[in-house]
Amino acid sequence: MLALGPARLLLTASDAPDLHFEKPETLRSSSHAVVAFTWRKVPVRVLLNPFNHLPDAVETTQEFHDFWYFWGDVEQRIYFDNWKFSQGIAFPTNLVEERNGAVWSSTQALNVEFNVPIDPKAFAMDAKVAKQSAASPGWNRQFRAQKATTLAPGVDLFPGAWNSTTVKQPDGIVILEAPISEPYTQGVIEEARKRYPGAPVKAVLSTSDSWPHTGGVRFAVAEGLPVYILDLNRSLLDRMISAPHALDPDALEKSEHSKSPNWKIVSGKEEIGGGENRMELYPLRGASTERQYMVYFPESRLLYASDTLALNEDGSLYDPELMHEVALAVERANLKVDTVFAMHQGPMPWSQVIALIEKAPHL
Repeated sequence: MLALGPARLLLTASDAPDLHFEKPETLRSSSHAVVAFTWRKVPVRVLLNPFNHLPDAVETTQEFHDFWYFWGDVEQRIYFDNWKFSQGIAFPTNLVEERNGAVWSSTQALNVEFNVPIDPKAFAMDAKVAKQSAASPGWNRQFRAQKATTLAPGVDLFPGAWNSTTVKQPDGIVILEAPISEPYTQGVIEEARKRYPGAPVKAVLSTSDSWPHTGGVRFAVAEGLPVYILDLNRSLLDRMISAPHALDPDALEKSEHSKSPNWKIVSGKEEIGGGENRMELYPLRGASTERQYMVYFPESRLLYASDTLALNEDGSLYDPELMHEVALAVERANLKVDTVFAMHQGPMPWSQVIALIEKAPHL
């Protein structure tokens, strides 16, 4: 942000040993000179206005560590707008950021001053906290097989910030959710194979479009596994699978086999497997849950409610509307539910959840 921000961008460029011109490019109907260089392995392009010689935009290709981490090599463009003179210096007071062509953020400076005295305490940092932060793997988290909760014979829930569940059926294992990251989902699959030696992993269920939910889907595709996704989420997941990951290659980027996903599209009721752990998938289709589906185990009357069930510290529902829509979907499908669990919640009696819905204000 500092090295490639408006205050230092041209100084950073002038210090780069590989600074060079590229072909002019049209930006906002004007031809711009383009200078390019590399900063800490990040390719940078600066588009210079031919009339006033100010930088109108800076472009990079990099891996981010927020939501965009899952999109691999992200093309970023930041526009420098609304230039003002302050203390004799031209400075853009509005920065508009695009990522992969989509507007991501806009920042406006209401007052610009240079060389303002700053108290060093403002930048003080606890050394222990800084060390922990630097060592954090970010979203690329490992799976740790903590003590599993057995929801039914052959149905094992592995709790964590994002829960994953393994389901043993007569003809193989189904992985319920591929969240967070490649190593996390890989760990879940390896744990399933360890628990049931010789049983093939036959499918992965990804029940939501929420980005932590889909963090391991690329690994499932790299493994050649069928992945059950909601019809409304296909466009999003197609783009996620095709997104380049050359800066930090993952298993799918490095795969020598076909990178085409084996999607199993859920647009209505779908059945998976047989035996005591057969599953039925139902789209929720609520106003707030339209991009999620639930998973029902008829033999054990067990329901997985995707990303809808979470409790506040006082035991109330985090978002009653979400569970209200689940209850409507259960009623619509005429399901008999005894126990419900979800991505962020362990098993609870369905009757307790219904009572919480009825207690919730405004419902």
